[in-house]
Amino acid sequence: MDYSIKIGGEAGQGIQTIGETLARVFARSGYHVFSHQDYESRIRGGHNFYQIRFSDRPVTASKDRIDILVALDRESIGLHEHELAPSGRIIYDSSALKQKHDKPSFLDVPFTDLALKHGGDRIMANTVATGAVLGMLGMDLSILLALLEETFRKKGDKVVSANREAAMAGRDFAAKGCTGCSFPVNASTEQPKMLIAGAEAIALGSLASGCRFYAAYPMTPSTGIMNYLAGKEKEYGIVVEQAEDEIAAINMALGASFAGVRAMTGTSGGGFALMTEGLALAGMTETPIVIGLGQRPGPATGFPTRTEQGELQFVLSAGHGEFPRVVFAPGTPRQAFHAVNKAFELAEKYQVPAFILFDTYLADSQWTCKGFDLSGIKNTDYRLRGEAFQKLPGYKRHAFTESGVSPLGVPGDARHLVITDSDEHDEDGHIVEDAATRVKMVEKRLLKKLPLIKQEISPPSLYGDHDADIMIAGWGSTYGVMREAVDELSKSYAVAMLHFSELFPFPSTGQFDYLALLEKAALSICVEHNATGQFARLMRAETGYEFTSHIRKYDGRPFTVEGLTGELNAHLRRL
Repeated sequence: MDYSIKIGGEAGQGIQTIGETLARVFARSGYHVFSHQDYESRIRGGHNFYQIRFSDRPVTASKDRIDILVALDRESIGLHEHELAPSGRIIYDSSALKQKHDKPSFLDVPFTDLALKHGGDRIMANTVATGAVLGMLGMDLSILLALLEETFRKKGDKVVSANREAAMAGRDFAAKGCTGCSFPVNASTEQPKMLIAGAEAIALGSLASGCRFYAAYPMTPSTGIMNYLAGKEKEYGIVVEQAEDEIAAINMALGASFAGVRAMTGTSGGGFALMTEGLALAGMTETPIVIGLGQRPGPATGFPTRTEQGELQFVLSAGHGEFPRVVFAPGTPRQAFHAVNKAFELAEKYQVPAFILFDTYLADSQWTCKGFDLSGIKNTDYRLRGEAFQKLPGYKRHAFTESGVSPLGVPGDARHLVITDSDEHDEDGHIVEDAATRVKMVEKRLLKKLPLIKQEISPPSLYGDHDADIMIAGWGSTYGVMREAVDELSKSYAVAMLHFSELFPFPSTGQFDYLALLEKAALSICVEHNATGQFARLMRAETGYEFTSHIRKYDGRPFTVEGLTGELNAHLRRL
């Protein structure tokens, strides 16, 4: 069992409401779910869609084939009718679209009329549509009805009851009207699953890591992190500040970190461009900070609501001067959760900036999982505080040490003065101009720390045939679609994938000799969402290895399983 449902329409028509509700119903029913969105930057109008795939086996990417299309406007039919599976169906409201279709693949469901008749308000048309989809699938409504009660409880019993009636009306109409529907849904024997988006997982990871201050200016696709954390302020004691711009956001976060708490900021490429001076300040003052950077197509505003992996090289070189940094690029919400925790640990331990590099696709896509394993979560306090700080006979903020890591004291927590400066400085933190101190400070900040940080970087994960002739490699959000492509291609080839989620310092081959696997393969293909092969260039620069083939997508849309498998097959036919 493997079905895909697409809800299409204009912004403001409740597409996300229907999509998220259905996804939650499937997740609570015990099924595996993957969803992604495509939306324009207009506040109203424009064509948007929300796509859900659910199955009785794990799914990690979207497919081109659609089983049910919920068309809330005419454009959805014109754009997506050709995507229907042979037994697929389109449900629509002819009175709302002012258009009637007589093809057997169409089912006319009067969303608005049923909402008015059974719910008393046309606003419940989306609830009718949700019930209609479940009716076509032959699914019980008990989980949906429970969700409606949770959602509308604060609005009173009348609103809850009206939505329940609207949902049942939609279910009954579709179940009776869709006589040719063939969507058998196997009863799930699995427990309800957690449904989580990438942005939410990043936010949860920051909370689990002890983050107590988050400052940002809203910018797609990073805004979801701020929104989630803002809803948890009282529960977790985190301060969330919407700054006036990105310059203020990073400086606020640096101020909070200097004052003694774990701090984070988030933005996208355009906002990060404004943050780069603050990033260099973190490098010079050795102030820990975690930065979530959500990639979207540029340059300038580009496609502000769509996806790309175009800012890897930007992150690696951002900020003036030379200083260490750590860059993570998770491919799933689970990876994102743990990557944030490791980012905070390394940022605090080595007093460096750490990046969580994601994209719109990962931020918005929702995955099911059984939950996150908290046993490996670390929250080590590397700072000098209270009595331990007070007892020190003296304190130098930038003291020279064997590791390059100086004691990090919390200002005001002891009698010692904590000094730092954005100019080059001595061990005490006072401005200097002499060459000898400059050389020692560069060696301390950069050359001593980097080898130690590199030892903590994990190698890429391997999935598939351990003796593969075909090696596919990628980073960040390409994980899920590469994994499904490997499953498909493994029916005919010895194929495997390498997924890199920790990018800088670049992973060594000490723990796992991934270069040997690549060099042994007859064909190695690097999959990226950018035009110039930024990861492939990083690989070549760091290891000397060059991929034999490349697949690059840069239209702002993610790979689908069929799309990537098709491109891989085209490369394989050339062997």
